[in-house]
Amino acid sequence: MIHLRTPAEIEKLRAAALVVSRTLGMLAKEVGPGVKPSDLDRKAEDYILSQGAKPGFKGLYGCPSTLLISKNETVVHGLPTDIPLEEGDVVSIDCGALLDGYYGDHAYTFEVGEVAPDVKKLLDVTRESLYLGINEFRPGRRVGDIGFAIQKHAEDHGFGVVRDLVGHGIGTKLHEDPQVPNFGKRGRGKALKNGMVLAIEPMITMGTFRVKQLPDGWTINTVDGKPAAHFEHDVALVDGEPQILSTFDYIYEVLGINPE
Repeated sequence: MIHLRTPAEIEKLRAAALVVSRTLGMLAKEVGPGVKPSDLDRKAEDYILSQGAKPGFKGLYGCPSTLLISKNETVVHGLPTDIPLEEGDVVSIDCGALLDGYYGDHAYTFEVGEVAPDVKKLLDVTRESLYLGINEFRPGRRVGDIGFAIQKHAEDHGFGVVRDLVGHGIGTKLHEDPQVPNFGKRGRGKALKNGMVLAIEPMITMGTFRVKQLPDGWTINTVDGKPAAHFEHDVALVDGEPQILSTFDYIYEVLGINPE
């Protein structure tokens, strides 16, 4: 069932998303060589609780952590460990928060120190594909239009688009209908309507799009061991236009990035 949210509900979703945005901005100050992902996880949980929210992931589906921290060849769902980050790593931090009965959920892939130029390009193209997908989120179009835009941009640059993992609707549950693949054909899939709220999240790889799950039941790695990137926003369709409820501005401010 696809929920069409009221303006009041969308504002609650925005508030939850911004808790996540601020959490990721706080973590942007912490990410660097020698930092333990487990320490980032503890800091994120403390911060989310300080905002009057609850961690959105911890305990859901048996998830043991507040953050999912995915390094290098791990696409998504990496569990925080005590193994320190190293210079040249890339690390996707996926975070959720539950506030007033509504979820926020988004992600950013950070560079740890100086990364290789081809890896930096992977991150840039993945982030660009996110916004190209968001631009397709308009009444009269379909879910396949979002996936097509993401897939075309990534593949035009020689990157792989993960098939086994998708974006999703979001609301009073973390994962709601419809599923939002990062690949597809124009004019296919569910119709997009005002009031829909989606978590759009390209997962793009340096090599093959094929992935495998590790024995821990969570970690999803690329089959060829090449790096992956993951960026995610929560987006509502309001009066015919996509409104991004989350923001990377807190991250950009810390990192000195001008998104223009």
